[in-house]
Amino acid sequence: MTGTVYLVGAGPGAADLLTLRASRLLAEADVVLHDALVGEDVLALAGKAKLYNVGKRAGRPSTDQRFICRLLARLAGRHRIVVRLKGGDPSLFGRAGEELDACRAAGVPVSIVPGVSAGFAAAASLGASLTLRGVARSVTFVTPATAKHGVPSNEWAVAAANAETAVVYMGAVGAARVRDELVSRSVPASRPVALVENASRADERIVRGTLSELPELAAQLGDGPALIVIGEAVAQASALARSAAA
Repeated sequence: MTGTVYLVGAGPGAADLLTLRASRLLAEADVVLHDALVGEDVLALAGKAKLYNVGKRAGRPSTDQRFICRLLARLAGRHRIVVRLKGGDPSLFGRAGEELDACRAAGVPVSIVPGVSAGFAAAASLGASLTLRGVARSVTFVTPATAKHGVPSNEWAVAAANAETAVVYMGAVGAARVRDELVSRSVPASRPVALVENASRADERIVRGTLSELPELAAQLGDGPALIVIGEAVAQASALARSAAA
């Protein structure tokens, strides 16, 4: 028996932001390998599936990626529908490439089901458009994080510095480094920033300020996943929100 592996985007957290296809596959799945940040309300949709927590959290014990790849291929030999449930969208900082390659090398059919990225959920929570006519015609998604034993690189900072709006994933824990790398590349210290923790969830938290204040802003957050949104579009959204409140 050779089943199919589906790399499914779980979205940013809220169960009602799943796509219809994702919901259907979870209901039909025999087994689900899920990230650590996938919520219980999303996992509850996989009512008949055996669940494997293969999540990774920065600074905590994590499941080795090579083991996950081997497990996907092995489970596809025993089950019809294997869902690899990944936070946000599988194709964005989700290491989907390695899992795709492993399945293809093993002769296992594999398909991607896109999801709502946390960056888009954060923008929705901010009431902001990541692109804005006359203000921001480019947006860049970057992360300073590297895999364990990975080679450090500052290319993310080059890309973020040249974007009118930058969305930084997995950057809050190193907020001082993010600030310093961008300021050293002539990004104004006064550039508006917003940090969104647990985007779309009931315990979502938002803090706003400027790039120079980034470490202090990050210190106000808890230990949930957080994104940094940098750019004048953030200031526009803040101004409009204040006007509406007035």
